[in-house]
Amino acid sequence: MARFEITDMNNPMIAGEVRADILCDMGLMYATGRECAVDMIAAHKWLNIAAIKGSERAAALRAELTSTMSKSEIAKALREAREWMTMH
Repeated sequence: MARFEITDMNNPMIAGEVRADILCDMGLMYATGRECAVDMIAAHKWLNIAAIKGSERAAALRAELTSTMSKSEIAKALREAREWMTMH
């Protein structure tokens, strides 16, 4: 496992771009059920957060996923993403 010093978090490749990619991968993990149960709400949540952090890929995947979800599911995913962003 890689080890980073706190000062490394100022590096955009660590703090932003890479993190967005990791969050996008989490969204894909939930969308496909890779090593977990399929959870479209969690998938949308993580893809949304990744998109906010700058991942264009996550934004495109989120848009595709949204077309398969109900309005109440989307609303729940957005609430969960907002709560996560508030806490982190």
